[in-house]
Amino acid sequence: MELHVTPALTLLREHHLLEHISNLTDFTATNVSYDSRKVTPGTLFFCKGNFLPKYLTMAKEKGAIAYVAEQEYPEGGQLPAIIVNDEQKAMALLGAAFYGYPQNDLQIIAITGTKGKTTTAYFADHILAHATKDHVALFSTLDRVLGNQPGDRFKSDLTTPESLDLFHDMRAAVNNGMTHLVMEVSSQAYKKNRTYGLHFDVGIFLNITPDHIGRNEHPTFADYLHCKEQLLVNSNVCLINAETDHLADVYYAAKTTTQPENIYLFARHGADVDLPEGAVIDFEYRNDLEDLHESEFELRACSKKGQRFALNERYTTSVPGDYNEGNAVAAIISTVLVGAKADDALATLDHVHIKGRMEMQKTQRHGTIYIDYAHNYASLKRLLAFLKRQTDAGKVTVVLGATGDKGISRRKGFGKALSEEHPDRIILTTDDPGFEDPMNIAREINSHIEHSQVGKVQYEMDRATAIKKAIDNSGNDDIVVLAGKGEDPYQKIKGVNTPYATDSKIAADYVRQIEK
Repeated sequence: MELHVTPALTLLREHHLLEHISNLTDFTATNVSYDSRKVTPGTLFFCKGNFLPKYLTMAKEKGAIAYVAEQEYPEGGQLPAIIVNDEQKAMALLGAAFYGYPQNDLQIIAITGTKGKTTTAYFADHILAHATKDHVALFSTLDRVLGNQPGDRFKSDLTTPESLDLFHDMRAAVNNGMTHLVMEVSSQAYKKNRTYGLHFDVGIFLNITPDHIGRNEHPTFADYLHCKEQLLVNSNVCLINAETDHLADVYYAAKTTTQPENIYLFARHGADVDLPEGAVIDFEYRNDLEDLHESEFELRACSKKGQRFALNERYTTSVPGDYNEGNAVAAIISTVLVGAKADDALATLDHVHIKGRMEMQKTQRHGTIYIDYAHNYASLKRLLAFLKRQTDAGKVTVVLGATGDKGISRRKGFGKALSEEHPDRIILTTDDPGFEDPMNIAREINSHIEHSQVGKVQYEMDRATAIKKAIDNSGNDDIVVLAGKGEDPYQKIKGVNTPYATDSKIAADYVRQIEK
């Protein structure tokens, strides 16, 4: 991979990003990086994000041959300086060019939504793996999968990575023979232009509820909605859950760049949907069976354009929760749009396992423990409501905390969900506190709980201890819900990813210890 300065400057000019150039020489970059620790001789270095001038000094000492920034830095010395008006956009464009536009060699399904992105991504990944004989890559909140060898799979650190990392991984997937890619796209990816210039074959819009509103994320809900809608604006074919809030806004955003015949809507049978003018429901699904182990639903095409895909079948998924049926429907339709068949979904959906999503641990004397990534109002409410319907549980104990520095609105949402679903005991604990005091976060959640609607509320800032207390106080017919962390093996504390044993392991180890 390499990038010559002349086409790079032309690309920036075409997008009206180039301001001026200093110390210009004729160079060809053989590496691109925004991390000074990863600079090698021949690197084009990007001064982005939480940049400090000393990083440029380090990059220069390690062999950087030019830098891209929004201002000149004395530390750059006589290095060619490419000054742009938007560093993130410039990095995305030049990153794609450096890696040879790998997106052009992949059929890409992109997914956005406040909830359900990861579940939908795993459903789609399994369907396409069957359809393509394992030639599908996956970029999810949980895992990044670039190929079929053990070294091609690793833990994700961001739902949607920085643009240079994104195009690097796409190129690796293409080099590994992958023909398809399923990826989650966060609102922050558009807010920070990580996906600038990237176009998708199919864009899925699952839903939107207030989330990620705060000082370090989206200033308003309108901004959050706008960023999520950009996925549809940048997709050839759009698939929308018609039950989403703000459907008219979402549908008309899709229509700005996509003809109506390439916009598909789906909804649950009998759902109260206020369709925008000109829109029709293309697919309906009806719940046939649900329990704690699987869900069964019937999918039916309602429109002429939907009927040509031959998807009318009864499907079974191994991920429980009636709310996951819509995610499965989105995965079925989207994968068929890129070449799969109904048979591929029928063969795979009943054995999809997603770490940290509705995991269940049975105990001998302490009830049943459920571990789920539910991390906002909508997902927590749906989880608790489903478990109450399905388990006829005795006492319900919920262990949760909220993230620091981001998702501030989740704290009020947790209080609301807990008040509406009436658990018998709530243990407020630490999640990923960041630079905030976890006790202050817990107190803020508690301030939004209607205490007349719930049982006992207590604080325990050591999450492992909180889990153990919840198990200790549960009997045979009770359930314990560990919400928010899923299978996350770290806690983000004061800027450090601090190793954490995971809720699942802590619970399983403790149950083995006390039930010997």
